[in-house]
Amino acid sequence: MANNRRPELTHLPDGGCCFFREVKMRLKTGASKSKNSVLIEKYMQKAAVVLAVVLAFPVMGAKAMHIMEGFLPPGWAVAWGAICIPFVVKGFFSIKKKISGNSRMLLLLAMCGAFAFVLSALKLPSVTGSCSHPTGVGLGAIMFGPTAMSVIGVIVLLFQAILLAHGGLTTLGANTFSMGIAGPFASYFVYRLLKKLGVKSTVSVFIAAFIGDIFTYIVTSLQLGAAFPDSGGGFFVSAAKFLGIFAFTQLPLAVAEGILTVIVYNGLKKYSNAELQALKAD
Repeated sequence: MANNRRPELTHLPDGGCCFFREVKMRLKTGASKSKNSVLIEKYMQKAAVVLAVVLAFPVMGAKAMHIMEGFLPPGWAVAWGAICIPFVVKGFFSIKKKISGNSRMLLLLAMCGAFAFVLSALKLPSVTGSCSHPTGVGLGAIMFGPTAMSVIGVIVLLFQAILLAHGGLTTLGANTFSMGIAGPFASYFVYRLLKKLGVKSTVSVFIAAFIGDIFTYIVTSLQLGAAFPDSGGGFFVSAAKFLGIFAFTQLPLAVAEGILTVIVYNGLKKYSNAELQALKAD
């Protein structure tokens, strides 16, 4: 009698090669769909943890586009925080509705959060001496909607401020508005518009992620321009200066983020298509 006992996944030697061999073996031997789904879930969970740990440590202590701690005047810091409150509250109810009674939805939401955390923690030095980074918010906005990403954005930015000194607590409201609200809303509406126009899904995801990244930086520049108007030209000149500082690095980063978002989305579509269809129908 054949031994059908499932081998234990106790370790991942050689960068996880053993794990991938097990995936391949089970797919070839006709393992049941339910067992393959469990295996895929475990792989995605471990991949998210490994990426977060491996990629987060090298960027600790770097200065990046999140508005840093104490940089905004108190009035602006409080105002942006107040503006974010209704979006975050609406996001909590949206998440509760979407994940109610479905643990796989919660897993997908956690992956969107990990994706945003890892990408937005990566910094690329700019020619001006500052840094730029991807945002990673387009994926979650496309899947769960923009208000859900406001909650994810707060969590991501809070952990980055505390653990990576990236951003700050006093500027949490301003950073949440740009990366957790403005960017996701831009990605979401661009994606919905392109789908209504009959644009191919892959192209729609790429453009939505690209626009969400760029729009986040546009809003951040406007925030800084409003808080620190130019002495000669006022708000518009100041905002233009901030936009110019990050344009050199942010445009190629947005392209890279769009490509990576397409790859991840296509992977999720292959293994979690039922959940994605349910999210679209919601």
